This record gives sequence, structure tokens and C-alpha cells, in this order.
Amino acid sequence: MVNIKTILENVIDHGASDLHINVGMPPILRRNTELTELDFPAISTEDAKEMVLSMIGPNRFKKFEEKRDLDFSTTLDDGHRFRVNAHYQRDTIAISFRVIPNQIPALDDLHLPPIVKELTDLPRGLVLVTGHTGSGKSTSLAAMVDLINNKYRKRIITLEDPIEYMIENKNSMVEQREIGSDCTEFASGLKHALRQDPDIIMVGEMRDLETTGSTVTAAETGHLVFSTLHTINASQTVERIIDIYPAAQQNQIRTMLANTLQAVLSQTLFKRIDEPGMVPCTEILLCTSAVRNCIRENRIYEIPNIIETSRRLGMQNLDNSITDMYFKGYIDRDEAIMRSSNPAKMEKTLVPVGEFEVVQPPQETEEAAVLQQ
Repeated sequence: MVNIKTILENVIDHGASDLHINVGMPPILRRNTELTELDFPAISTEDAKEMVLSMIGPNRFKKFEEKRDLDFSTTLDDGHRFRVNAHYQRDTIAISFRVIPNQIPALDDLHLPPIVKELTDLPRGLVLVTGHTGSGKSTSLAAMVDLINNKYRKRIITLEDPIEYMIENKNSMVEQREIGSDCTEFASGLKHALRQDPDIIMVGEMRDLETTGSTVTAAETGHLVFSTLHTINASQTVERIIDIYPAAQQNQIRTMLANTLQAVLSQTLFKRIDEPGMVPCTEILLCTSAVRNCIRENRIYEIPNIIETSRRLGMQNLDNSITDMYFKGYIDRDEAIMRSSNPAKMEKTLVPVGEFEVVQPPQETEEAAVLQQ
């Protein structure tokens, strides 16, 4: 019988970010975007079942067999934690693990634009961190919340599925509620959170209409709310929120969103070439008066142009960020070109480092007050 704890200890030793268990294959880990087999025997059907049972117990296992998908977390004896999704594929159990670092990284260490730090000073409104799965959304959110925790005396409530980073009480009072154990679902947790005297609410994911509506309402009632979406840029984020509503309610949500949205941070991870690890390239939308008017009047298609022409305020599109990270020597030229929105233009922009010196002009940033317009 293959012991899941032994496998997970190997994941930590290899410095991997993910582990995948599939019946008929040895365990597969992901390290710096690359998949590698661990030196273990192929996993049997019984192995996979015993792994899940050992982590969640027989009662939750019955729920898993009914729902065919289950999110939870697990912890090793040495304190290392993992976010886990157990599911079925080809009628056999499969398991995906994501390593949760023991310590929340400082926001300054994440290579995010300086304007992101200013978002933590906002008194109210909705701040969204978006990107595909594995793009570092949870890490960025945890770092932002922990910065608030260090700077201010606030009451912070988080709703997560499952809890990832453990946030210690520092200057702030932090309550972390896990969906499925501490509360039944995001929408229910949000409803009750509004009666628990929060200053700041962090919602792990706006995954459905009810959760999205409750999140926007929480921001509208004067709280600072952080959440995530699986979208790749700012304009798509706004469209996704509006489109989740029935047509008859879309004018109303445009108005609510125009009044509450403060910023969208969309991030994509790139493999670093200067050292092991990953670095985020980001698109930043700040909700100025022009952006609010675009949302309210359903002119979402104008948002990319506003981002492009508002760099002095701290906004940037993904290609701006890719260019910056390339000239800092963090990312590969070919990958930067391939993953840009305009590869032909990017190829001309990214002169290979070393051919001649490239001087990047300093970018101005406005005070955080522009975010509160």
C-alpha cells in the first residue's frame, strides 16, 4: 500500500507546487511548470481510495462518492499544508494537491506593481484578483490581507474553500471560515458575515450568481471586499460579472458594479530564467471616473484603451508588464512573445538583452486617492 504522507513529503523535498494522483500511473509532481514522475509504484484503485479515506474519514468519503468531487485541505505532521481536490475520472478516483506555503510572502516579494500595495489602504469597495487556475491569486490575496493585518486594527473575515494560508492575528482580528466545515457555502457565509461586524471581507471565489450578488452587496454596504475570478483580463472580468445575471437585472448590476469596483488585478505566472521559481505579469485596472462611466453605460470595449492611456495613474496592460519583466531579466524572450496579446509587436519591442542598453523611463504613480474617485 502506497502511503500518501510519504508521497507528500517527497513533494516538499522536491520543492514542487502540485501533485497529481491517477490510477495506473506513478505520482506526478509539477515543479516550475514541468511535470515529473516520482519514483513510486503505479497507484492502484485501492491505493487511491485509501488515500482519500485517510485524509477525510468515512463520513465525508460518503459525501465524496455522492458528489464525485470534493475540496478540502490536509496537513503533514511537520506542519506543511496542501489544498486538495478529490474527483473521479474514468470511474476511478484521482487526486490533485496544491502545496500551501507555511508563511505568507510579503507583498514586496511578489514582484507586483507598487499600486497593489495602495489598494490595501482603501476604505471600502471591491478589489478583484483574477487569472487562470494556478496563477497565484490566493497568494496575492493572502499577502494583501496580511499587509492590512500588520498595518491596521481591523476586523477581517475570510471565506475560503478550503482555507489555504493561515493568517495569524497581528494588529487586526482575523476570522477564517472554511466552506463545508465552518459554513455551508459562500453565499450563506457572506450573508452572516455582514452581521458579524467586519471591516474587511475576503471571498475565496465569486463562483455563481448568488455568491457574486452577495459579494457586490457587501462592497456596496461600505465594506472593503477582496475576491477572485477565473478571468484573464480586466474587461473580461467586468463582462463575466454582468453576464452571470439574467438580462433583466444587468442594468442594475452595471450600476452597482460602477459604484463599488475599485480595481482589477489580472495576473499570469511566467517561469523565471534568472533563478528557480515563477514571476507574475499583471494587468491593472483602476476604477477612475472614466472607467465607471464605461461600466455604467455598457461600453466595456473601451476599457483596454483606458488602461493603455492611463499608465501614469498606475494602470497597465499585460503586454506592458511582460515587457517590464523581460527587460529586468526575469523571463524568457520567446515565452514573452508567445504569450503576449500582439506577438508581432512584442517581437519588435523585445530587443534581446545584451545587444544594447535599454533604459526604461520611470513610471509615475498617483496617490491612492485616485482609486476613491
